[in-house]
Amino acid sequence: MTALREPGCELCDLTMPAAWAGEKFSVIVVDDANYPGFCRVIWHEHVREMSDLSADDRFLVNDAVFQVETAVREVMQPLKVNVASLGNVVPHLHWHIIPRYADDAHFPAPVWAQAVRATEPAILAARRALHDQLGAAIARRFS
Repeated sequence: MTALREPGCELCDLTMPAAWAGEKFSVIVVDDANYPGFCRVIWHEHVREMSDLSADDRFLVNDAVFQVETAVREVMQPLKVNVASLGNVVPHLHWHIIPRYADDAHFPAPVWAQAVRATEPAILAARRALHDQLGAAIARRFS
């Protein structure tokens, strides 16, 4: 079956390498300088909402989000994990899984709010150094 695509949708046209890619969704570790460990679960077909999916596919994507959250907790050791599905800017079903720390730029507000501090560069560098380990942990959970 050919996946439904929307011309001009950046997630339909995604070329970023995935930590894991399956038939229905992919998991990417985002290269975000301020939020190392930020991941996305991206549904392949262009659908806007969870309610556009079958019950089986809703279960599948929810389980994927939980698996990625578990890998993020294991590798990144955050204080908290934020999980969000907004889609206001890119209306293509995807979930954000974001490790949060008391010293991150926005804590305790959402990462999309106004920054209130700068995280120490050495701390960010140490977290960025876990990128490959996180990708491997995600791949193991889906293999």
